[in-house]
Amino acid sequence: MAAADGATSARPAPSRPAGAPRPRRARSGPSRGVSLLLAVAAGACLWAAFPDAGWWPAAFVGVGLLWAALQGEGPRAAGRNLLVGLAAGLTFWFPHIWWANIATDTVPWVALSVMEALFLAGFGVLWTGVRRLPLLRPARPGASRARRIGGPVAHAAAFALVFVAVEQWRSEMPFGGFPWGRLAWAMVDAPTGRAAWLGGTTLVTFLVAFVGVLLALAVARVIAAVTARRRGAQDAHGDPADAAATGPGAKGSATHGVSAGVLVAVAAVAALFPALLPLPAGDDPAAPVATADLDTRTVDADVATHEGPGPVLRVGAVQGNVAEPGLGSFANRAEVLNNHLEGTYALAQRDADLDVVLWPENGSDLDPQEVPEVATALDDAAEAVGAPILVGAQEFPATGGRYNVSLLWQAGEGVTGRYAKQHPAPFGEYIPLRSFVRIFSAEVDRVTNDMLPGTEPAVIDLPRADGPAVPMATVICFEVAYDEIVRDAVQRGAQVLVVPTNNASFGYSAESTQQLQMTRMQAMTTGRAAVQVSTVGVSGVVAPDGTLVASTDLFTADEIVAELPLRTTLTPAVRAGYWPGWLAGVAAAALVVAGFASGLRSRRLEEDA
Repeated sequence: MAAADGATSARPAPSRPAGAPRPRRARSGPSRGVSLLLAVAAGACLWAAFPDAGWWPAAFVGVGLLWAALQGEGPRAAGRNLLVGLAAGLTFWFPHIWWANIATDTVPWVALSVMEALFLAGFGVLWTGVRRLPLLRPARPGASRARRIGGPVAHAAAFALVFVAVEQWRSEMPFGGFPWGRLAWAMVDAPTGRAAWLGGTTLVTFLVAFVGVLLALAVARVIAAVTARRRGAQDAHGDPADAAATGPGAKGSATHGVSAGVLVAVAAVAALFPALLPLPAGDDPAAPVATADLDTRTVDADVATHEGPGPVLRVGAVQGNVAEPGLGSFANRAEVLNNHLEGTYALAQRDADLDVVLWPENGSDLDPQEVPEVATALDDAAEAVGAPILVGAQEFPATGGRYNVSLLWQAGEGVTGRYAKQHPAPFGEYIPLRSFVRIFSAEVDRVTNDMLPGTEPAVIDLPRADGPAVPMATVICFEVAYDEIVRDAVQRGAQVLVVPTNNASFGYSAESTQQLQMTRMQAMTTGRAAVQVSTVGVSGVVAPDGTLVASTDLFTADEIVAELPLRTTLTPAVRAGYWPGWLAGVAAAALVVAGFASGLRSRRLEEDA
């Protein structure tokens, strides 16, 4: 990481004789080849931070390597940093969403990976301009200690802020965005991840990027110091290791720098302080079996939901499984439906006294509102288990298209609650620009009937005989990645999170475990217990502090019984709403404008000299 941010002094260049050639800038930082190698290493580390590898400390290393690879100033540096960002992005995205190739084909997988990598390429260009700001450069001789520490801290904060903003923009556009791959999702088991309770995914990603750059700055200083000692290159001002404050090309001294140890200490505080936040916790976070006083509907301390006493919702989740992985698993009429009916009867035999049975997305491959035999089968199953069933199904309106729905089915009453997926996945559940995209791949015609977006919030009220109805957030599949959908449901009163999903098309890939990470992060963000229930796994029960307390394996038939603590209070992250992301975007845009303006001003001064 000795390669670093090679900012130079903002002082005007000395005057030169008329007609004399303009001197060349000294090269700072790594060569183009080394920068690209650092970028590839950065992308590989970022990939390793996510499931199934799940080495979350690699996220800090990946950010630090990316920072080290992005250096230089001016148009040429912007072009090089565009390539550096693209190389890091492609290295990350191709393996991270390999499941897209399994579910669709090579062309859609490549197209999505390249589109997402372009955002990181754009980040490289933006950072090239921002890093020219005087505040982000090394402290000059005689600067106060606050300025000496504040310089590198501001440098790391600016990098993190722009990174967060680009990540936010990527999560919103095009076609509604693709929030997969946010740094925050990788940190659910790290102390840093607990900051989601305070500021959501925006704050978590900011902290990861901030810490990564501070650590890279510290490493760069150490390497520079060792190199200087070997060369005996101390100058009159002191130790040239301080040149690593913002890059090898920046001059400084021990008298106006700050040690690597101070930067590591600041990074440690930023990474670890979220562990002190007041998330709920119990004595035994790993207990897989719930014990409860069913008469008073309260739960003991050692339970699957990692909670203390309080009101609970007793749920059964059915993972019915399919005959074999792939799109063809739904080809046999009623097979998936029958698998989930069998799982529901298995719950009934437990005499579990359930409040609701949760089925996954597409848990019924036939619409019970249109097929009387399916309606009768659901009535019988709901009566046997003594609880309504939340059924995942598809609706096909006469006007065309289809809806992906969760239906609350009560025995003898039919549908008493309904939610239609608000955010269908582009190119997976519907094809935007179909005629244009078909030019590149005929695979778009595998989606023969475009999914329509629902218009109602992701909340279904669950009636209870022994108390008021319980509002449930019922975000479907990929919607768990969209903070605004989950947050809106909780702001509207949802007391638990339910994430029905269908992972059958993704084979034995990391897609389902990546999604479970998101469910866990959303539980922390909202302070709500959560259940992810899948057709084929991985299904899981999550405590309000993000603890995974029960889970299933891929491509197995299984059932889970759990007690979910009911919550009505709002976390700071939920109360903040969209403001953290919006402010990050505005602040980053202001930094970009100021940085490029500073660059133009410096160039004019050089030309006038």
